[in-house]
Amino acid sequence: MTNDNVVKVALIGNPNTGKTSLFNQLTGLKQKVGNYPGITVEKKQGFCKLNESVKAEITDLPGTYSINPTSLDETLVLDTLLNEEGDAFPDVIVVVVDIENIKRNLLLFTQLKDLKIPTILVINMIDQMNRKGIHINVQKLEKQLNTKIVLASARKKIGIGDLKEAILDYKNIDITPVGDISIKIDKEYFSKLKEAFPEFPLYKSWLLITQKKEFDFITEDEKKLVLKFRENLECIKRYQHKETIFRYQIINDVLKDTFNVDKSKATDLRGVLDRVLTHKIFGYVIFALILLFIFQGIFNWATYPMDLIDTAFANLSSWTKSVMPPGTFTNLIAEGVIPGIGGVIIFIPQIAILFTFISILEETGYMSRVVFLMDKIMRKFGMSGKSVIPLISGTACAIPAIMASRNIGSWKERLITILVVPFTTCSARLPVYAILIALIIPDKRIFGFLNLQGLTMMAMYLLGFTAAISSSILLHNVLKIKSKSLFVIEMPNYKLPSIKNILYEVVEKTKAFIFGAGKIILALSIVLWFLASNGSSSFKNAEEIVTNKVENSELHPQELQKKIASYKLENSYIGYMGKTIEPVIKPMGYDWKIGIALISSFAAREVFVGALATIYNVDSDGENTGTIKERMAAEINPDTGEKRFNFPTGMSLLIFYAFAMQCVGTLAIVKRETNSWKWPMLQLFGMGILAYVSAVIVFNIFS
Repeated sequence: MTNDNVVKVALIGNPNTGKTSLFNQLTGLKQKVGNYPGITVEKKQGFCKLNESVKAEITDLPGTYSINPTSLDETLVLDTLLNEEGDAFPDVIVVVVDIENIKRNLLLFTQLKDLKIPTILVINMIDQMNRKGIHINVQKLEKQLNTKIVLASARKKIGIGDLKEAILDYKNIDITPVGDISIKIDKEYFSKLKEAFPEFPLYKSWLLITQKKEFDFITEDEKKLVLKFRENLECIKRYQHKETIFRYQIINDVLKDTFNVDKSKATDLRGVLDRVLTHKIFGYVIFALILLFIFQGIFNWATYPMDLIDTAFANLSSWTKSVMPPGTFTNLIAEGVIPGIGGVIIFIPQIAILFTFISILEETGYMSRVVFLMDKIMRKFGMSGKSVIPLISGTACAIPAIMASRNIGSWKERLITILVVPFTTCSARLPVYAILIALIIPDKRIFGFLNLQGLTMMAMYLLGFTAAISSSILLHNVLKIKSKSLFVIEMPNYKLPSIKNILYEVVEKTKAFIFGAGKIILALSIVLWFLASNGSSSFKNAEEIVTNKVENSELHPQELQKKIASYKLENSYIGYMGKTIEPVIKPMGYDWKIGIALISSFAAREVFVGALATIYNVDSDGENTGTIKERMAAEINPDTGEKRFNFPTGMSLLIFYAFAMQCVGTLAIVKRETNSWKWPMLQLFGMGILAYVSAVIVFNIFS
């Protein structure tokens, strides 16, 4: 430890043990999320005050069932605990176990104890003890496991103070292993291992030779010794098997005397709920109804705050023009910056509602049932039940969803999942869908309670999921990659959702959307404003040219100003760019203004709305900017005299954005995860061609 006032803590546990809830309770909002150096796995770190002078730096490591990794996420846990020179190497490990799955969870604990790092065992969810008829002899269990045990309930805030005290006292924790694996496996073999690596704990040496990878933190001589020990693979596999059996024998002996479950005192509804929610028919019906409820809520509950935000930014833009002196800077703020920011902020209510629902489903334990339910179906499409997690995560953002595919052991299944995840409707598409659906779908009720706009939104999500599934079938048959897979999933207990955890999740993800998309949109808004506010001689002489053209007609001054503004926009730099690409996009039903927004949104899909907001504000007469929805609704196609955003054009845009790969960040992550430009380029051009052809067909069908 480099600083006596900071204790480095590694938070480790099996998936669904409540580890993240405990992390949230300890750190509160003092968290930061980033990536581990050189890899795209997300790292959560936070700080916790232990007393007046000492604080803990807590790293929430990915969930793992064993120290022997089967996925990239789990490999990170191993690397962190073996590299003593690494920044994340802990002073103390906190292992979180679920009181109901303590036998399986303790396998990881006994492995970690053998590394001779001070280790605290947190038995979580103790609020379930009485309901499950569970009794623990804590003192006896501490003695047999050679550790400090803390009984806790992260959701109920029980045991948090005890855990802080245990962390403070980590130097006095016994680091003796629970059992000596060398005696049970092969004493002579492990004696040679000890001689080869005298400075390492014996179990660390064993882990170095059992993993099929190179470790950068050991010397060249140590690497040669590792390779020498690895020569007898059959022996290593046999010894690993013996190790697992030995550890479970120890765990059984320990729990026999310290852990008791009296089923007669249990009052558990889990079995009943599981039979209903994972039923081969009703399970899917219930899931579909839940999705229907979510999308109805997104439209019904978000409409009022969205209208308030939209109006507020339109008024702010007008007010800015009225109070600031006329000039370039005022135009930049009123026509570029404010509409651009407004194009992001307006969708916060819908995005917050979506994230709230997803967090509730995860918190209650229902999401794991969905994964289990979908496994048989997903296997037919070349994926596994684990692929459902990235696909559902993709409704928030494709980037972390693709990272989440790292827990899929099979490379083929993982690659297929990575390639099809961008089809799922992410939060970046939500602003585009929301504004287009509001423009072309009437706000009507079906059967008196189903909102037609909400049904359309759900249909778009289902379309994205269908496209992902259809693509996976194609890829499964085309990709000739041999791979084996094993599907293992933890079925956590049903829980009442923690409001605190949901709040953290919604705030963090909404912030990520605002600041991630906001930076791009703001920068592009300024660029678009500049290109739309400057041009050639025709642009500069627009007032004179337009006035001469309408010299003999009796136009109201306001109408004249509108014609001048429109002429200037068409002859600006952005106008020339738009006119250049217009022949390509015209078959889709788009004009050059939509084309500019389309091109701009290749940086990020949500830029589409912000780009149109900027273009239409520049195109205004300077007096009445109106809301973005009003501006889009009022836009007229000069060739037909009809609304520009009519049903055919709106549907064409919806279909285009459902299929197009318009996210530079996602392409970068795919390249990084696959270590090749081949796959992201396949996504970009494959999805782009599908989007273009589909949009052209849809426009012509409805025209």
